[in-house]
Amino acid sequence: MNRWKTLVVLGTAQFLMVLDASVMNVSISQLVEDFDTEVTAIQAVITLYTLVMAAFMLTGGRIGDMFGRRRVFVIGLVVYGVGSGLTAVAPTVAVLAVGWSVVEGLGAALVLPALAALVAGSYRGRDRAVAYGVIGGLAGAGIAVGPLLGGWVTTYLTWRLVFAGEVVLVVVMLLLMRWVPPQPPPARRPRLDVAGAVLSASGLALMVLAVLQSGTWGWVHPRNPPFTVLGFAPTLFAVALGGALTYAFCVHERRRERKGLDPLVSLDLFDNRTLRAGLVALFNQNTVLLGLFFVIPLYLQVVHGLDAFETGLRLLPVSVTMLAASMSGSLLLRIASPRLIVRTGLLVLVAATLWLIAAIGPELRGASFAGAMALLGIGMGMLASQLGNTVQSSVRQEERSEAGGLQYTAQNLGSSLGTALIGAILIGALATSVTSQIESDPRVSAAVAEQAGVHVEAGLSFVPADQVAAALAAQPGVPPQEAAAVVENYQDAQINGLKAAVLACTGITAGALLFTRRLPSQHPATDQEGGSGAEE
Repeated sequence: MNRWKTLVVLGTAQFLMVLDASVMNVSISQLVEDFDTEVTAIQAVITLYTLVMAAFMLTGGRIGDMFGRRRVFVIGLVVYGVGSGLTAVAPTVAVLAVGWSVVEGLGAALVLPALAALVAGSYRGRDRAVAYGVIGGLAGAGIAVGPLLGGWVTTYLTWRLVFAGEVVLVVVMLLLMRWVPPQPPPARRPRLDVAGAVLSASGLALMVLAVLQSGTWGWVHPRNPPFTVLGFAPTLFAVALGGALTYAFCVHERRRERKGLDPLVSLDLFDNRTLRAGLVALFNQNTVLLGLFFVIPLYLQVVHGLDAFETGLRLLPVSVTMLAASMSGSLLLRIASPRLIVRTGLLVLVAATLWLIAAIGPELRGASFAGAMALLGIGMGMLASQLGNTVQSSVRQEERSEAGGLQYTAQNLGSSLGTALIGAILIGALATSVTSQIESDPRVSAAVAEQAGVHVEAGLSFVPADQVAAALAAQPGVPPQEAAAVVENYQDAQINGLKAAVLACTGITAGALLFTRRLPSQHPATDQEGGSGAEE
């Protein structure tokens, strides 16, 4: 058991990094009530968390190379613990965003690249495949167990206890760091590319922010933006500016490499086709996973009125099947290649999302919904069991921190875009559907339909139908029978919006199959590189 002690600490850290994201998703309704805000504000906080991680993950990986992966892992845990403590006592949404989204996000950006490199440096061959299967399984468990644990605590106690408990768990991990062996010191300590860090973080942040706000700002025709650009919504302009900054980052990195200076990340890594395919697969996996884990709790809580604990119970099938499939990674490799396993997992995900679309309706069909969730967990677990090992096994030992940074950048960029993009599709489809249904409903007068259109144009939130009914009752000149018709149309539009969002996840999953050709067609090679020695 001694050789797996390291995995206990690293796996617990991986579990912790994703646990509170799933707690947040299942606690959306309670957070909205506690902070007297809207769903879109909590969506922004959730997206900001993964965005901060994605934006600074490359920087975190490079800092690990500079000061030692084990040391940076410890520093990251301390920063993460401070953020968890601040989140636990947050009095406002702004403090919640600082503690959870920013401080915890920065801590995770230090921990995760170091974690990926520490796993790769501590295990070899089949042991490494097992270790990454466990890491992937615990990541899946954190995402899936979070709703059940967080739901129970949120419903019967308070969501704040989850973050207080994280502080305790961080302290325990720090006490057990002696179980993590020192890693070989770098042959040369690189320098941090500050300009590259600013360019990469700014470019990624702008693109995700634009997608996040697209439901409010509009894509082309301005809906309710803070400003316009030449009469158009600022969304596409922000995406373009983010893309330009990312291109400038690539040019800057190439220039530094030509001058013999240390880049933030070596772009030559992208010539590695296996690495590139693994990163794309990780990006797509997390886009779909976090998009679904944003949409599904809304369906259960807002449409059907389930509390956080009941929502967690409905998501339990994902927990069981995802953990089981992830932990079976090394066994699957005995009968199939990583490429075949990933492709099969993607096909299972396509089937699961199509089943989920059929299960979503005005009535909650328990058995059908549970079956879709179980199948979703199997598909996600198959991906999680292979992709981490594929990425790390595709590079040399000295490139593992950079590869770890890229790995978690891809995952968290996918998570950010998943929450932002799928959330924007949900709100956009809701607005389009409710407007068209009200306008075509003969029970609703032209005056009331016009008034509803004005409200939709000003910005629409995904709220319970009871709130819509109460708002209509407070409006003068809206007859009760017309108000009832508007509420009925809004309920139908909610279902249409949810199905459109899940269908988008289906499309993203199917598209991911096109990028799997370069994944390994046999077990990743066992490297014999190792080394011992103290870390600086």
